[in-house]
Amino acid sequence: MDHPSPHVLLFPLPIQSPINSMLQLAELFCLAGLQVTFLNTNHNQKLLLRYTNVESRFRQYPRFRFRTISDGLPEENPRSSVQFGELISSLQAVAEPFLREILIGSSSSSDGDTEAPLTCVIPDGLFYYAVDIGNEMGVPVIPFDTISPCCLWIYLCIPKLIQAGEIPFKGNDLDVLFENVAGMQGLLRRRDFPFYRLIDYATDPYCQIALKEVESIPQCNGLILNTFEDLDGPLLSLIRSHCPQTYATGPLHLHLKTKLADKRIPISASSNSLWEEDHSSIQWLDAQPIESVIYVSFGSMATLSKEEILEFWHGLVNSGIRFLWVMRSNLLRGEEMNHQFVKELAEGCKERAYIVSWAPQEKVLAHSAIGGFLTHSGWNSTMESIVQGKPMICWAVYVDQRVTSRFVGEVWKIGVDMKDTCDRYIIEKMVKDLMVTNRDEFKKSAEKLSILAKESVGEGGSSYNALECLVDDIKKLSRRGKDIKSNCIE
Repeated sequence: MDHPSPHVLLFPLPIQSPINSMLQLAELFCLAGLQVTFLNTNHNQKLLLRYTNVESRFRQYPRFRFRTISDGLPEENPRSSVQFGELISSLQAVAEPFLREILIGSSSSSDGDTEAPLTCVIPDGLFYYAVDIGNEMGVPVIPFDTISPCCLWIYLCIPKLIQAGEIPFKGNDLDVLFENVAGMQGLLRRRDFPFYRLIDYATDPYCQIALKEVESIPQCNGLILNTFEDLDGPLLSLIRSHCPQTYATGPLHLHLKTKLADKRIPISASSNSLWEEDHSSIQWLDAQPIESVIYVSFGSMATLSKEEILEFWHGLVNSGIRFLWVMRSNLLRGEEMNHQFVKELAEGCKERAYIVSWAPQEKVLAHSAIGGFLTHSGWNSTMESIVQGKPMICWAVYVDQRVTSRFVGEVWKIGVDMKDTCDRYIIEKMVKDLMVTNRDEFKKSAEKLSILAKESVGEGGSSYNALECLVDDIKKLSRRGKDIKSNCIE
């Protein structure tokens, strides 16, 4: 009897980092022989095609295809962090009927051919409604939660925190410790909480989405995380008490590169960027001494006031350390970045610094001239820094960044947490501490984790085995139906 070929639908959160991670997972699935459909928004697909070689890169996988849907917003909408809630709710209104349609099997491809039936759906963990739809239609759902596992575990503890009266906060002291987050006693402060400004969990839209995600997790057929056992083992054990089939397959970008090398597939210059990368940053780094430069980037969505930008600029300049700073065109909060303002900043530090609008981050962090990373603590950025053994200064802004930065400084000991501080003198001191004073100590810890990350994706490593297990379980779904009975999750 012939069994249907495994066919997975990947549906990422419509922002840079989740799209990047999902495309890496998609390519790993292609290498494993699965049929893959990648559901992207029209807006982001246009940016991908404009700034990357993603179309030609995936052409080598005949069983891969892109599909696109509207995110429900007008093209002129900036889709920035300020409009994030609007983006998510608008996309949900479009995605729910779309998912029902394709899971019923009534949807057709552009050339009129009916798609192969879906074996399972892999949405971003934030798309809790995909779990309900999958269960309603009898199609397994294995979310890929692209946030940090330490943040996910806090989400899972929110109902207990509400019951214990720890949230919403009483008083204004953000250094009060939480008592009811297992594995984080004596560590997690209010300022590290993803929703640190929480006033009323019943009306806060982001907290409500997190609670709905928490409710959906036990209804899933599994959970995919971009981490590895030696980094997050204790938290993974706790998460598995809610979802036993949790696959820790990261670091995904390294896992993909390792798999391509193992299969002797040429690793071409590739990117999943929604921004145009300025490769002159690499040429500038080529002319700098080894480990002399701190890389500065606040990711693709965070915004800063003009005053904050100037505090960072003065702190960096006064430190005497060379720096490469990504200054996006929409970095300035509430207004377009003034070209003259950027030009003046660049001119004032040109002897030992370089400013670009966007950089090929993986290549930058892999460069021998980079000695540290001043980051917003996004999860992809954190994983990329860990892989390259680069210590971090963390200036977290929101959600998982806030708890991740705490783990960087206090658990993994690979950097310092500078959240809620934007003072040129503190910035100067932190940069000197990371790059000079405590450099050897941070470097030793970071390099140790880098080795463990590389071991995890090698043959027999924990993430290597988890991916093999995930692929095998998806293949079982195509043969046996809905329930996964895996024997290979720890």
